Amino acid sequence: MPASHNRLHKIRLNARKGKTRKKIAINSDINVTPLVDVVLVLLIIFMVVTPMIARGVPVDLPQTINHSKKPDNGKDIIVSVTKEKDVYISANRVKNMSDVTKVVEEERRKFPEKTVYVKGDSRTTYGAVREVMEAIHKANIEDVYLGTDEVKQKH
Repeated sequence: MPASHNRLHKIRLNARKGKTRKKIAINSDINVTPLVDVVLVLLIIFMVVTPMIARGVPVDLPQTINHSKKPDNGKDIIVSVTKEKDVYISANRVKNMSDVTKVVEEERRKFPEKTVYVKGDSRTTYGAVREVMEAIHKANIEDVYLGTDEVKQKH
């Protein structure tokens, strides 16, 4: 007879005689070490990836010495002008300037607290960015931010 069968037989005999088994202490502790490991890995991933996330179309912004930093709170309407003079609102290409006015007005109607953030490529012409600014002005928007990068000073 197998050993497990004998053990089961003894348990049944003891149960018939009114004897109870020994209570086994149950360990109710939760091992949180794997959870901490996973959370730390996720934290590191988010810390590395978050700065890489840039809204809008990537452009080379002009550099300024007195750069005022405005944190991206996700509440801006991003208008990008590329070096080819293409205009994008968020990541959507806009065909003509009247569409810029319409899209900005629509976004502002949906979310009145949004501001407009214009990112003009440093290699495009001043006239291309000015034309976009005029289209935004036609949408009765007065709080427009111009995107710049800070000049890296060499020590």
